[in-house]
Amino acid sequence: MSDSEIFKELLIARWSDRFFAWLIDFIIISFISAVIFASIFGATDTRWDENTVISEGSSFIPASLLFLFYWIVLEYKTGQSIGKKILHLKVTNLDGKHPSLLGVTISSFGKAFLLPIDFILGLIFTNQKRQRIFNKIGDTIVLKIKDNENNSENIRYKKD
Repeated sequence: MSDSEIFKELLIARWSDRFFAWLIDFIIISFISAVIFASIFGATDTRWDENTVISEGSSFIPASLLFLFYWIVLEYKTGQSIGKKILHLKVTNLDGKHPSLLGVTISSFGKAFLLPIDFILGLIFTNQKRQRIFNKIGDTIVLKIKDNENNSENIRYKKD
């Protein structure tokens, strides 16, 4: 390798870190979703019958839309959901830069509506970048942020 060749090293997030970030997000948004549905439809009956199954299933799409909106807004704006921020992960494009809105939307759609399929197919057809299928389609990747990347000590300010 010559001196003119400079490689930027990107640390790909582990599947386990990504799962725990997703779990944190899932708990937060599920709680918010439950509060919203309870305030709109009133307290739910705790009896278990065929009507309970139907009513529980009917909340899937609105809850998934809430998840979709949450991930699109946060991951496009900052590259991080709350779970990713806690675990020092970040969504980027394949060059490690800010992802496109379309890429984040595609990735978030897979996560919000088709995660088990998205993840399993990602494992089967995985590559060195540990992408889910919708990450691959959206040209996004999840990276582990090194401690010095978030450190403001490396920033110098100069007055005009």
